[in-house]
Amino acid sequence: MYFDNAATTAIDPQVIAAIQPMLSEQFGNPSSIHAHGRKVRSIVEVSRKRIADLLKTTPAEIFFTSGGTEADNTALRCAVEGLGVKRIITSKIEHHAVLHTAGYLQKLHKVNVEFVNLDDRGNVDLNSLESLLQGSKEKTIVSLMHANNEIGNLIDLHEVGSLCHLHGALFHSDTVQTMGHYEHDLSTLPVDFIVGSAHKFHGPKGIGFLYINHSNKIPPFIHGGAQERNMRGGTENVIGIVGLTKAMELAYEDMKGHKQHIKALKMQMIEGLKNNVTDVMFNGMSGDDNSLYTVLNVCIAPSANNEMLLFNLDINGISISGGSACSSGSDVGSHVLAELKRDPRRGAVRFSFSRNNTAEEVSYAVDKLSEITAVHA
Repeated sequence: MYFDNAATTAIDPQVIAAIQPMLSEQFGNPSSIHAHGRKVRSIVEVSRKRIADLLKTTPAEIFFTSGGTEADNTALRCAVEGLGVKRIITSKIEHHAVLHTAGYLQKLHKVNVEFVNLDDRGNVDLNSLESLLQGSKEKTIVSLMHANNEIGNLIDLHEVGSLCHLHGALFHSDTVQTMGHYEHDLSTLPVDFIVGSAHKFHGPKGIGFLYINHSNKIPPFIHGGAQERNMRGGTENVIGIVGLTKAMELAYEDMKGHKQHIKALKMQMIEGLKNNVTDVMFNGMSGDDNSLYTVLNVCIAPSANNEMLLFNLDINGISISGGSACSSGSDVGSHVLAELKRDPRRGAVRFSFSRNNTAEEVSYAVDKLSEITAVHA
């Protein structure tokens, strides 16, 4: 039973069907000028337009990447190297695609990196953000994720973006966890850069995109070719692009229905854990209604061995994460939970849901977690 959908999702069968012709019939290089290449170029551009239509923007503002990490890197690095940004405002609980990039730019380009205050549940303090924005005349980019991948906290993109633009700052948001799960109307959103990654909403791995508002002209991130309108060298991942587009279409076809189904599963698990697991608590805003509906981060009783907990759930057929699985194999604990000063003696696990999960799976997972924690209490 798979409850690690914030790490990656199963590819939808309709997505697999959509990419099959790209594996056999439509194999041309989209940069070639002959018929085979022209056909594939048309497929790429039709896909770009379809993504742009769903996001209510123009195809010229959509650039295909290898995923969310590359898109985040592109936005931040090229804002510094091409738009004269001298200052990055972010938070200490961002994804490492942002935090590590900011740290790199701080060392390489002497960019000033500052962190917005958070409350004890990980919510961004907008007064702190406004104070930071007022505190410097340097060209600034604010990078705050729409939804935290570990604890599910959401920010209001309209509110944050408007505040940034009021003070002349650029606004980048890592929207990897919300793309395909929430509608993003880029005709009204005050954002300069947002990102998407197909494998978070039932598409293939290794493909994503970066939205760059037309008012920002940045240099290429990858050099060596004229692809993506001279913005990203390298032959396009046509298979991935077609899969990404189909996955986005499927997500938008019944987004409200998917959300209703998943929220019901999450609420079922919250109630089940409260009633059956001793001394359970929920990290960040993940146990609240106004949080990312796909993520639930749970702290188990003190002295719970996190690795053994995950192992025992695994051997009972339940796949979950110990916080964030984007850097699996690392022995470093969650930087998000550390920043929230969670008791390190408490085991922490992240359940993340998709439209493929069922109420029966949730009941089974609650029962097994109750049995395991009771034995090891």
